[in-house]
Amino acid sequence: MSKKQLYILEYPVRCSASILYEFLSTPAGLQEWFADKVDERDNVFSFSWDGSVEKAEVLEHEDDKFIRYHWLHLPKTEYFEFKIEKAEITNQTILVIKDFAEKNDIKDQSQLWEYQIKELFHRLGSN
Repeated sequence: MSKKQLYILEYPVRCSASILYEFLSTPAGLQEWFADKVDERDNVFSFSWDGSVEKAEVLEHEDDKFIRYHWLHLPKTEYFEFKIEKAEITNQTILVIKDFAEKNDIKDQSQLWEYQIKELFHRLGSN
């Protein structure tokens, strides 16, 4: 099996870091745009899509700054992360997504994130 590569996506967002962080770090927020149903227990999130469930644990987080998840079925070295940054010149909020994929799958995975982020922006009223 080939090693997955880290890739990074960035999206400017028109909302405060604290509101955005709620959508990235709470079951209610994530359920709005990321999965059909989201539950959390002891720092492990259960994400449901069309009847299938995937579990991810929170590895690290800092309120209003970033949260890093690890899918329990994947190697510990792989994660997905949501980071909230401020552009220095424009002071605009930037959502940075870090994820892992096979080199040949990065384009498809990026398109999937693109779709998800459009849904997030729709929910935020930021599109």
